[in-house]
Amino acid sequence: MATATPATRRVSRTDELPGYIHHPDFDRPRAARAFDPGELLAAPADYEARYMPDEVTREHAKRMHFAAARVRAARGADRARWQAAYLALRDRIVLGNRKLIYRAVRRRMAAHNRADDMIGDCHVVLIQAVAAFNPWLDIRFSTYAYTCLVRALSRMSHRLAADWLSRALSFDALPDGEPGGRAAPDAPASAGSLRVDEFLREDHPLLSDREKRIIARRFCLGEKSAGQTLEQVGRDLGLSKERVRQVQASALDKLRKALSPAAPA
Repeated sequence: MATATPATRRVSRTDELPGYIHHPDFDRPRAARAFDPGELLAAPADYEARYMPDEVTREHAKRMHFAAARVRAARGADRARWQAAYLALRDRIVLGNRKLIYRAVRRRMAAHNRADDMIGDCHVVLIQAVAAFNPWLDIRFSTYAYTCLVRALSRMSHRLAADWLSRALSFDALPDGEPGGRAAPDAPASAGSLRVDEFLREDHPLLSDREKRIIARRFCLGEKSAGQTLEQVGRDLGLSKERVRQVQASALDKLRKALSPAAPA
């Protein structure tokens, strides 16, 4: 018959103290010996070059949370010592599991032209996942952290897609508003007042039909809810990835010139 896992509780972090998962065993007389972080930290562990197994991660996490609990209770030099142990254990878990970041980015966002930036942001997400992971639950850290990373990548992708075009086209040239706004029906049209979506109208001569389709698909304009990668657009339009990149560059150059303050009215 399986034994019940003792109830744990989450202790919130403050500006000065780390948050942690409190386990009832932390209050027992022999806790310092059972959860001594020095035993793990003294052992050689080259996790920068290889993956940290889930069970090893779990053991590091238990002692990391114990160190955080001691940071709360200690004062002076003892607090500094426990805080150093907490950070050392946390960093070792991050290093040992950072391959999860590359796996998530490679599988979800490999074709995204901001993948390198996303890898940097995902390191922050992984640190947060390490701090929040409860090692006493029947959950693998790799599963928990990978889910956190995929959700974060989805949010990053949608956020980048929403403002990608504005950063690509130097919209400081616009007198007001953001791309996607629409002018009043009776307002006179000029290059300085046109919004980006007006350049994508079927009857507007600035861009070719192919350029309009590629810009709309790449930058979440029109009916698309999320920007497509170069490879996805090429597959839909029967073009190579490099050809899509060339057409996109040509269309963006035309739009930059049309939205420039020096463009004729």
